[in-house]
Amino acid sequence: MSQIYWYQREDAAQGVPCLFLDRDGVIVEEVNYLHRVEDVRILDGAAELISAARARGWAVGLITNQAGIGRGYYDWAAFDTVHDEIVARLGAGPDPFDFVAACGAHPEAVAPFHRIANHSWRKPNAGMLTMAANALNLDLPASVLIGDQLSDLHAGAAARVGLVIHVATGHGHVHTKDAEAFAAKHPGSVSLVADLTEARRRLGW
Repeated sequence: MSQIYWYQREDAAQGVPCLFLDRDGVIVEEVNYLHRVEDVRILDGAAELISAARARGWAVGLITNQAGIGRGYYDWAAFDTVHDEIVARLGAGPDPFDFVAACGAHPEAVAPFHRIANHSWRKPNAGMLTMAANALNLDLPASVLIGDQLSDLHAGAAARVGLVIHVATGHGHVHTKDAEAFAAKHPGSVSLVADLTEARRRLGW
């Protein structure tokens, strides 16, 4: 089973800014190792934000660490099934994502194949973002990344994404003070908001 997962829509937008989205705790409710369709709950503002990005001609992509793969809780087939359910429940078009990137490697993975201490795709590393940028010629300085964990902020900064937004949903409320400290070190390129609805207002969409 692969350490990484990459899907690119055939007609994916290219040469444009991108809205990079973490998945769990950002567009869907955090339930710890989401792998069952019955546990999928779309968070308020997700569909509207994605639709607003697409209406502006932006690419939209998911970048998600999937430790549950490495820990043996589920496989990529289950990941695919959950993703299809997310797409259906978003109702933002038949396929609102130009790409999906996921990393199943983890330093405490069950299988040695997945047991990698510092995989280049696993956030806080920027591998998933740079893969997308290279594949679609994305304009990273004009792009936005939204996440709920410090690893999202670090990945966005490492990839030189123009604006990184920290949401307080998911694990976000636990990391607020650290996110504030991170923002203080990166003035103008990090913003803290309550949720995706506020993120859309912050972007003026």
